[in-house]
Amino acid sequence: MPLVRIALGSNLADRAAHLLAARDALAALPGSTATRCSHVYETDPVGPGRQGRYLNAVIELRTSLEPAALMWELLRIETDAGRVRREKWGPRTLDLDLLLYDDLVIDTGTLTVPHPHLHERAFVLQPLCDIDPNLTHPVSRRSVRQLLDALNEPPLTLYEMPVWSSSRT
Repeated sequence: MPLVRIALGSNLADRAAHLLAARDALAALPGSTATRCSHVYETDPVGPGRQGRYLNAVIELRTSLEPAALMWELLRIETDAGRVRREKWGPRTLDLDLLLYDDLVIDTGTLTVPHPHLHERAFVLQPLCDIDPNLTHPVSRRSVRQLLDALNEPPLTLYEMPVWSSSRT
């Protein structure tokens, strides 16, 4: 079964509850099994206006869902969490981004994998490093650790969530 990595983020209402519910919903997808979760990090927002800080994490799944079907499931889970799309990079109850789907490179106009901003964002790269620092970006052929180091940013703030199961490799 394909191995996928999905970013989770929330900066509205009960951020921790949104991440926990999303983790559980992802693990319950048909033909899917959660294999690892990163630590949770609290990060500054990227986007317009004044926004609250985000909680960010990454989950790894084995899934039989095809990329487009998985993307629709991510959108459904976001909607179920009360996500309303008002402005690009605006505040949100839940943001789920399909980062990687095995080592596939996909660009259909509605789905781009790997995520087009993956290599630019420490709040995605650090959680990916928690799961597998040697994971290779299928386009740049650089490890997520190399991509994170190239950003030359300060370490992210770890957010303690005792009920969150994290795994470091």
